[in-house]
Amino acid sequence: MNIIKKVLGIVWLAMGIAVGYYGLTILGIPKLTSGKQDDLVFGIIICFILLPIVVGGLLVFGKYALQGEYDLIDDNPEHAHFKE
Repeated sequence: MNIIKKVLGIVWLAMGIAVGYYGLTILGIPKLTSGKQDDLVFGIIICFILLPIVVGGLLVFGKYALQGEYDLIDDNPEHAHFKE
């Protein structure tokens, strides 16, 4: 199970990078430079509010998963607990 968590950490990091790239190049910057007021508001919301939250969360979860913060200690089969 711990190996799956480390692999998912890599997946989360890759998703964070992909969402950041896609969000800036497809959703953010074109909306900011379109010249329409509606697009400008949407671009500001995407670039300065949503992207930092989404990308930051994915990158933090991926980092913690790779560091082993979510690994379980199986010293007692009836009660497994997280590392301290």
